[in-house]
This record gives sequence, structure tokens and C-alpha cells, in this order.
Amino acid sequence: MNPESFAAGERRVSPSYVRQGREARRAHEHLIQLLLEQGKCPEDGWDEGTLELFLHELAIMDSNNFLGNCGVGEREGRVASALVARRHYRLIHGIGRSGDISAVQPKAAGSSLLNKITNSLVLNVIKLAGVHSVANCFVVPMATGMSLTLCFLTLRHKRPKAKYIIWPRIDQKSCFKSMVTAGFEPVVIENVLEGDELRTDLNAVEAKVQELGPDRILCIHSTTSCFAPRVPDRLEELAVICANYDIPHVVNNAYGLQSSKCMHLIQQGARVGRIDVFVQSLDKNFMVPVGGAIIAGFNDSFIQEISKMYPGRASASPSLDVLITLLSLGCNGYKKLLKERKEMFVYLSTELKKLAEAHNERLLQTPHNPISLAMTLRTLGGQHGKAVTQLGSMLFTRQVSGARVVPLGSVQTVSGYTFQGFMSHTDNYPCAYLNAAAAIGMKTQDVDLFIKRLEKCLNTVEKEQNKASVVSGVDNYNRAGDVDIEEMALKLDSVLGDKHQ
Repeated sequence: MNPESFAAGERRVSPSYVRQGREARRAHEHLIQLLLEQGKCPEDGWDEGTLELFLHELAIMDSNNFLGNCGVGEREGRVASALVARRHYRLIHGIGRSGDISAVQPKAAGSSLLNKITNSLVLNVIKLAGVHSVANCFVVPMATGMSLTLCFLTLRHKRPKAKYIIWPRIDQKSCFKSMVTAGFEPVVIENVLEGDELRTDLNAVEAKVQELGPDRILCIHSTTSCFAPRVPDRLEELAVICANYDIPHVVNNAYGLQSSKCMHLIQQGARVGRIDVFVQSLDKNFMVPVGGAIIAGFNDSFIQEISKMYPGRASASPSLDVLITLLSLGCNGYKKLLKERKEMFVYLSTELKKLAEAHNERLLQTPHNPISLAMTLRTLGGQHGKAVTQLGSMLFTRQVSGARVVPLGSVQTVSGYTFQGFMSHTDNYPCAYLNAAAAIGMKTQDVDLFIKRLEKCLNTVEKEQNKASVVSGVDNYNRAGDVDIEEMALKLDSVLGDKHQ
């Protein structure tokens, strides 16, 4: 309410009570004013009342919510369902204009303001997470793969002769398809095995640059966040190669924003060499619904070029989701989540190592991967298939999501390209293994329940294997005509255990 409304209220209710209510409202308005003036994530999170007041104030600035609005165009913010309108806080017009996703929409001052504030808050959080020299960023309503495609298409106009993208191999379909969808030919650089880790083959990258010619290369497409035993690419060295040969550098930082190590690699790469843009997912880093990403970089004009490449207007839902989340958490709340994630990584590593050793397996040594872990599955006979995939199926049916089992020798064709050993990031990794990750939002109880269920599944698979081995042994004895029934019964008892267990 404005001052005149409060004054009118004082004629109906005790002025002291109205003044108290007015001061309470001013406290909410002061938080909103600071946000608009500073464009930074508040230190402490907002309460829901302040958040809803802010969103309501934004919504009534959009033309579809004007009292007496007369819309005669084809896109006037009409919504058939009241439930849908409430779901979006009546912010219906979306963001951007037909020529620029970051442009102000004349019909939607509130939604445009929401977009600007969200981008400003996200930029603030990227700096807080470790990339201090980032110049600009924007939220785009596409997941990571399509956002990478948008970056490649923008680079096409700068490098018309380019045909190839150099890509240190990571077995994840969307980042590979992002290059093919943009019309470029991925040049796959196989990783090198160092101990248990799969790392960037820098010599192969530079040799390929010299072989193809820098002008024919659109960019080097590197990766930070990845499944162990692959570890983040050597970003600093790749950034130097890009600077030396004047080749753009695009970083797939899908869920790396939650990792100080991944963010440090990006900051250092930009400091010593060249990184043009890095892309990260909203859902993986901020715990919001799937459907958005952040495109960020160190050259403000280039990031603006990418935003202008986006065709048409865009959904405001991802921006709204991340805005609500960041205002709810505040800087302190988000930093707490980052700290807890690191603690969960240590805890998961400790518990998975103990379980591995109890089953004559081992935790792979991947110190350069700050999020993902891997445990060998050597004792599961036939690492190429049945027992390993059975373990994965058992985990899934027991509601363990996110863990991956990787057998030896898988072959997968993606967009016409065939990968040997797919999912293991190399043609021939030495053993089958199981992945688990400590991502933002994970709790101690998640780790404990995962370890408990994994142990049960391992015990079941091992018992079935041992049973099959003993039965096979009985068959062999029978064929030889030399079977000791008592001896075989003892073996079966030791394998099967108490039938009631």
C-alpha cells in the first residue's frame, strides 16, 4: 500500500497499529530495494512472504495483469488455466525479444526486470564459487547440451572456415551431440591412463591442431565435471594451446559450479591462456527443475553475441526457479550447501572404500575428480557383461538412482560415431567399475542407505556366482565319475548359508 492508503487505514484502525504494520512492510520493501540497487545475492535468505511480495510486484508490471488491459495481438499473455497462471506467478510473457534473449520486453517490464536481476545474481554466485574474473553471463531456458550448441553456432560466424571441434573424449551423449547438431565434425582425442585416472592427452591435442590447421578448427571443447575415473581436463594447458594458436575454447562445466576445484581450473585457465565461454546446468548446481543453463564468459561482448543468437523469446521458468532458490538460500545458505557437499564427498569416499575392501575390491584412486568416485568390480566374474549389468539392474530396482555400473567392452554408436568401451571414456579401461557421486544436496542418510543397499546387492550377486560355480563343479565331478557327495554338500552349505537369511 502507498502512504495515502495507510493514512486512510488509520481512520478505521488504531493509528499505532497501522504504523506498526507499515514498518513491517517497509522491512520487506527494504530487502527488495537493496536487491534492485545492488543486484547481488543477499547474504541471508529471504522468507517466503518477502519472496511472494516481490514476485507479485513484478507480475503486476506485466501488461497481461494490467487492470483494463485490451490485448488484440496473438501473444498477449492469455492463460486458459488458473492453476497454470498461479504456477508461474502470473509472469506469462517470458523473457527477451525476437532478436535477443537478454533484451527488455516492452509488454513485460516485470518479467524483464526478473530476467536482469536473475542474471545479475547468477553472476554474483559464479564469482562467489571461484571464477572471480567472469565478465558476464545469462540464464538460457535450455539444458547444457543445447546451450553448448548455441555457443558453437555463435562461433561459426567468427570462424567461417572452421569444420572441426577438438574434443577430449568424455562418454556423455549430450555434449557429443551438441557438436554434431551444430553442424561440426568432432575430432575425438582419446584420454591417457595415468594410474587409475583418465587424463587429457595434451600432445595429441596439439598434434591434431597442427595437422588440421587452426583456421579449420572451431574450438577446443573441454570438460570439467565428469564421471570417474575420468578427471577434469587439463584446462590451464588447453587454454595455453588455444591462446598460442588463436583457437576459441568452450568448457562444458555441467555440474562443476558446485566444485571449487572445477571453478579454480576455469579461473586459472582464463588467467594463463584462453577460455571463451563455460556452460553449466541449473538443475545440477542449484537444485531446480531440469530445463535451464548458464552461459558465462570473460568477454562481455561475446556473451552478448551468444544471447543475440538465440532465436525468439524464451521461457522465464528457469530464471524464475533459480531466482526464487537463490533469494531463499542467500549467499550464506548456498555456501553452506557447497561446504556440506565437500564433507559428503569425503564421507562417501570413506564408506565406499571400506565396502570395496570388504568385498576384495578397491576404490579407484582419482584425486583430480572432486565429485565422482569409482569402485572396481573385478571379482564379478565376466566383467564384460552379465554379473556387472545385473548389479546395476538390482540397484535400480532397489531405488538407487545415479549410480552407474560400467562393464568392459560396451560399444555404442552416437550420431553415427562408434565408441568402443562406451561409458568408460576410453577404448579399453582395465576393469569394470561402479560410479557414485557426491553432488550438492546429498545428505549423510543418502550415503548410508546407498552403502547398505549396495552391500546387499553385492552379497546377492556373489552368492549367485558362487552357487553357479559349485553347481558347475558338481557337473564336472559327475562327468569324471569321481564326485564326493558329502564334500559337495558342505560346499553348497557354505555358499548358500542359512536358507532363511
